[in-house]
Amino acid sequence: MKFFVLLIIAYLLGSIPSGVWVGKLFFKKDIRLFGSGNTGTTNTFRVLGKKAGIAVLLMDILKGTLATSLPLLFGLNVNPLVFGVAAVLGHTFPIFANFKGGKAVATSAGMILAYNPAFFVYSALIFIIILYITSMVSLTSMISAVLITLSTVILPFAIPAILPQFDWLLTSIALALTIFIFIRHKDNIKRIKDGTESRVPFGLGAHKNDKTKD
Repeated sequence: MKFFVLLIIAYLLGSIPSGVWVGKLFFKKDIRLFGSGNTGTTNTFRVLGKKAGIAVLLMDILKGTLATSLPLLFGLNVNPLVFGVAAVLGHTFPIFANFKGGKAVATSAGMILAYNPAFFVYSALIFIIILYITSMVSLTSMISAVLITLSTVILPFAIPAILPQFDWLLTSIALALTIFIFIRHKDNIKRIKDGTESRVPFGLGAHKNDKTKD
């Protein structure tokens, strides 16, 4: 019974629509009506600005971290990644926002943070480096997801200090999330092919001015 109750709590934590709530509470704006219409960090940055974007990013990461920590907090002997996945599903299909949420990236990062902080830092570095190279959050998210999934297999043998042992559940979840992230970015993939995808104002590709919204 405790398992199912905590699983529901994890989903509800993930369902908190950070971008929507921050926009309505502090800016009197529903970000779903602007930009890409997405409730996640990227659209928050674009519609509400840097401070709001950072706040939503941290909140979305925290949702995944807190949900994944539930087994430890309540003494449940279950792989914490199960609860992290529940939070990711909540973030993507939030009950508090008509089941239309973000693209799973930030909350997945929070799940990794709770599961293995060293692996989180490693994954964050991958994301930052690729973002600098591409200047596109969407493309960075997809490439990072692939590399992080591969890393769950390679690191236990190559650099065990970061990931001490192979966890088939971690690899399976990473692979599933990678596929899911690609599906959620299908419109972005089309714009990347067309050369019209939005870019962040820094990095090697930042000089290209794109008009299309993420």
